[in-house]
Amino acid sequence: MDTDLPPILVHRQTMTVLDGMHRLRAAIQNGQREIRVQFFIGSHEDAFVAAVQANISHGLPLSLADREAATARILSSHPQWSDRAIGEVVGLAATTIAKIRARSAPEQAQPEARIGRDGRVRPINGAVGRRLAGKLFAERPGASLREIAELAGISPATALDVRERLRRGEDPVPAKQLLAEQRKRDAAEAPKPVRFHRHRRVPDADLALRKLQRDPSLRLTETGRGLLRLLSTRSLKSTEWAGIQGEIPAHCVPLVADLALSLADEWANFAEALKTRARTDLAGS
Repeated sequence: MDTDLPPILVHRQTMTVLDGMHRLRAAIQNGQREIRVQFFIGSHEDAFVAAVQANISHGLPLSLADREAATARILSSHPQWSDRAIGEVVGLAATTIAKIRARSAPEQAQPEARIGRDGRVRPINGAVGRRLAGKLFAERPGASLREIAELAGISPATALDVRERLRRGEDPVPAKQLLAEQRKRDAAEAPKPVRFHRHRRVPDADLALRKLQRDPSLRLTETGRGLLRLLSTRSLKSTEWAGIQGEIPAHCVPLVADLALSLADEWANFAEALKTRARTDLAGS
């Protein structure tokens, strides 16, 4: 057994090789019956993080696309981790992590605090930590700056600034942060714009179909007759559609819905192509 190589990393619960698959295959090909193993005990999500971190630190380097994909997955499973903490795992800059975070889940509710590389929990909104520090200064007048900073999740310099503001009778939160908070609240409370779909003026389906059926240019050609058959089978009234919906077996509903959407897309593309042709014909006339 080659003791010069590092042990392979294996997820204990599932016995999945997280790092060292190439070493394992090489050992098997060389006829080895044993190989050094380091077990990882944790959830599937934490095991993925461990696998990424191991592949970043040694072995075949991950491509940029792989690192970004891993970042998106870790952001989904560990949203409370700071950008710097995730960046250290995947080998990307914190600014890149922040961009991927904003792009991956712009509408997801974000945690109020994040866990940094040092394991400390820090509020995302600095105003929260400042207010907590102000409360702690009042409750623990003999506490040191470092103690207050650690409890509030802020830096000692910020804790010092809070203490000085309190001594001057000022709000522990600077005016700039207060304004940013107010803007955020206003944006959250503002009514979201309602999107109105433009209502298209659709002619009576039965009348339009009868008119097309009387047109000899359609009735007397194979393509025309095929089009009329397609239009006839799809020209149903709303009440008829409602009746069909009620008769579809429950286990068939998802498949029928997907097929209907696919057909709707095909008809929409067909309609757009016809409109383009109509505009071209009009321009050339």
